[in-house]
Amino acid sequence: MIISASTDYRAAAQRRLPPFLFHYIDGGAYAEHTLKRNVSDLSDIALRQRILRDMSDLSLETELFGEKLAMPLALAPVGLTGMYARRGEVQAARAAESRGVPFTLSTVSVCPIEEVAPSIKRPMWFQLYVLRDRGFMRNALERAQAAGVTTLVFTVDMPVPGARYRDAHSGMSGPNAGVRRIGQAVTHPRWAWDVGVCGRPHDLGNISAYRGSPTGLEDYIGWLGSNFDPSISWKDLEWIREFWKGPMVIKGILDPDDARDAVRFGADGIVVSNHGGRQLDGVLSTARALPAIADAVQGDLKILADSGIRNGLDVVRMLALGADSVLLGRAFVYALAAQGQAGVANLLDLFAKEMRVAMTLTGARRISDIGRDSLVNLA
Repeated sequence: MIISASTDYRAAAQRRLPPFLFHYIDGGAYAEHTLKRNVSDLSDIALRQRILRDMSDLSLETELFGEKLAMPLALAPVGLTGMYARRGEVQAARAAESRGVPFTLSTVSVCPIEEVAPSIKRPMWFQLYVLRDRGFMRNALERAQAAGVTTLVFTVDMPVPGARYRDAHSGMSGPNAGVRRIGQAVTHPRWAWDVGVCGRPHDLGNISAYRGSPTGLEDYIGWLGSNFDPSISWKDLEWIREFWKGPMVIKGILDPDDARDAVRFGADGIVVSNHGGRQLDGVLSTARALPAIADAVQGDLKILADSGIRNGLDVVRMLALGADSVLLGRAFVYALAAQGQAGVANLLDLFAKEMRVAMTLTGARRISDIGRDSLVNLA
């Protein structure tokens, strides 16, 4: 087992959460090979140790899309975050703000844009899918702009939902799912009180605001399945590029040719990502896909990466492989489920500490100093 703070938080989250929620965030697609390789391939990346470099003025600060970040990290969009702690998106956003990094709200969050944005002073990011209901997309973009969202993260690797078999076994989906979830909640009383009772309403806040009626957890899987659009192509994003005046990031890039298409499209950034191993099993881990993509488009737009990042050392590895910054997903949700806002803030503190150690021992005083020469025997 790879030991890290996120490992400890994962264990704590598993104890606290009903199984349907734990396995939803913990699981991947099909046999979960890519999910596992995201972690193992990244941990296999060897760093080049350097000594006696006078690292007394080391800094983690960086700039991304015109924003100053305390470290090259943002919290990723994660659906249903509000089911992992009471009004979980608000707690996570406050933790991110307190540590000087962005929070990204998911399309399928529990808390709507209008609840999360006013809870923090730092402008947040917002994630959107290409959906059949273009009216919802326009409504979400208008509401995001009105709330002061700065950066749009557009997820493109989900034209259809992945085959996530854990969800059917755990009670997230499948026969009698509602009854099974209630039974699990009863046997997890701390979660049942904190979230089940005090964390209401349990609906998809952004979708409910558009529809004018609650869209609850029982509608979640069906709504996703009926609204994702397998006909998506680059032309479907053109009106969004024209409408959205701020930075636009394309999330879900695994191939250099797609990265070049993103440059031609006019994206401000990309996220090299396999959706945390939750979509197509058997594809490259992010750590293996990132170097070729960086070689293809570095300097043309900002490169972010996610999937498999479990500690600050992994952040440094991703930067050395070619990323400008990373998105943190599962790791922060484990911490949120275990200890709420305080858990996420503590996790970010630990990531910063681990980054400082890694940078000190690789001779990188600044984020811009981390590159391929920070690695040993990159194949």
